Amino acid sequence: MNNTDIKRITPKNITDKEFFYGHKACAGCGGSLAVRLALKVLGERTFAVLPAGCMSAVGFIYPQMAFVNNAIISTFPGAASMASGISVGARALGLKDYKTVVFAGDGGTADIGIQALSGAIDRNEDIIYVCYDNEAYMNTGIQKSGLTPYGTKTTTTPAGKNIHGAQTFKKNLFEIMAAHEIAYAATASVGYPQDYIDKINKAKHTKGTSFIHVYATCPTGWGIPTEIAIQIAKEAVDSGLFYLAEYQNRNFKLNKNPKSFFPVKDYLLKQSRFKHLTDNDIKIIEQQRDEKWEYMRKHWN
Repeated sequence: MNNTDIKRITPKNITDKEFFYGHKACAGCGGSLAVRLALKVLGERTFAVLPAGCMSAVGFIYPQMAFVNNAIISTFPGAASMASGISVGARALGLKDYKTVVFAGDGGTADIGIQALSGAIDRNEDIIYVCYDNEAYMNTGIQKSGLTPYGTKTTTTPAGKNIHGAQTFKKNLFEIMAAHEIAYAATASVGYPQDYIDKINKAKHTKGTSFIHVYATCPTGWGIPTEIAIQIAKEAVDSGLFYLAEYQNRNFKLNKNPKSFFPVKDYLLKQSRFKHLTDNDIKIIEQQRDEKWEYMRKHWN
């Protein structure tokens, strides 16, 4: 199906049905919003796989099960392989009009789950993989992951006198997935929900493996008031520290290319995980951002 043939889903025509509710997520949780919106697009005939992480922890608390559709907890490293088996099994049973989706955190994707995900893409399994990125292992106490930004204070990267938090930058996860020549990949943010819904809808109508990396705020781990969770997710994009893009047919496309950026310092210092950063730390972050954007604007559409 061509992208132009896909009926767009908007707040005016999105279903009133809820497929993920009554969960135990923290107030302002971006991950739970990402799951809720995705399932409203994908619908009831969806098999969901969740490895260990926040969404499996808050969604499967017997007897209060938060998923209306069929959902299962996988091993931590095996979400993509379990989804592969479910998808193939459903096809063998002759099921029609169904989708298989994974919802996994940044640690369960960029670190622990990346091998199974790579294999699923290599086989071009007909699954959708959604990584809700809250930039640390939040479910187990805020430890650094491969997607934790430079300078972040976590329990495993404390902010001390000499070392100011994490000393590595986020993995280029979106580009790692694109390097597999995946059928469809995209980045999104809960701060731009329509863009996220559009990309989930495109993944729904893509044959083969789709990957969506969605930026998902965590008020508990980031040290922000719940009422600004969506604002922070938007400012991450507006400051250029997270970008909205797509990859399909061997082409990269920027969905948002701002002429100027929201001040990085204003975005960072609203969060307690970055309160310790010095002006020099922020300068390093801005320099890395500018180098990344120079490359994207030169090489991507």
